[in-house]
Amino acid sequence: MLIRSFEEALSRRKDHGFQLLSSGEEAVAVGLCSILNEEDQLLTGGRSIGPSLARGVEPARVMAELLGKASGTNRGKGGRGHLADPAAGFFGAHAVVGGNISIAGGVALAKQMLGSEGIVAILFGDGAFGAGGLHETLNIAATWRLPLLFVCNNNQLSVSTPRNAALAPKNLSDIGMAFGIPSQTVDGMDVDIVRKAMGDAVDHARAGNGPVFLECISYRFSSHSTTARETRSRSELTAIRAKCPIVLYTAVLKAAGILNPDMEKELSRDVAEAVEGALAFADASEYPNASEVLTDVW
Repeated sequence: MLIRSFEEALSRRKDHGFQLLSSGEEAVAVGLCSILNEEDQLLTGGRSIGPSLARGVEPARVMAELLGKASGTNRGKGGRGHLADPAAGFFGAHAVVGGNISIAGGVALAKQMLGSEGIVAILFGDGAFGAGGLHETLNIAATWRLPLLFVCNNNQLSVSTPRNAALAPKNLSDIGMAFGIPSQTVDGMDVDIVRKAMGDAVDHARAGNGPVFLECISYRFSSHSTTARETRSRSELTAIRAKCPIVLYTAVLKAAGILNPDMEKELSRDVAEAVEGALAFADASEYPNASEVLTDVW
């Protein structure tokens, strides 16, 4: 709910900038992050807003970063494409498709060499399957038994190219099997299913048994980006939005007697307050000083 509300509030602003939103894909990020602990690190592609919030990065600092303010996670200079907060377990995003996969391999190798119990998760889209870095990192991770969890958030579109028009495998998780990596494909719209699969995968990696590959089938509710034209039909979008993971999980919780109408209203108020607070924090913050333009640049 926080991810959805946060992104909707950002989208309503005229100064929202170029963003890739996670509406419809929240269960993948939440299911994954709910199983990670403080010693673990998460890396993502450019669709980083939802995963960073799910990982626990402070919403106010995320909003400030997205709006280019100096109080952001990266002093307003990283933006969505390079958002990072390693102290919170979010090692960082990467704007280049597939660009963070080999970096995740390096982070996992560092964990292994330091004798850390932490594992590393890399979240990427189906579009990354055309990147050589994915295949190379799968090979090294399998050979060196790295504590690395490959998570493909397959929203079935590379911008506007359907997955079936670009990728031959029946299941994208089949690629992991070619390297002897335990692999499976799960419903990415059901947070319980995602959490269960992630839990088993994390246990495997944390025990020193090497990497795991998970493909989560999800549906993106909006266009590729805030500047991209929507290519799907109105009827197709209506059918896709009927699969909303928030609506699905709300119904599950109500049926189990865990969530009642009063609690739901309270959650909505809490989320609204958090988003309003994040916007207020960002708006009250200053832009970086021009003298900082080369700071943190190597």
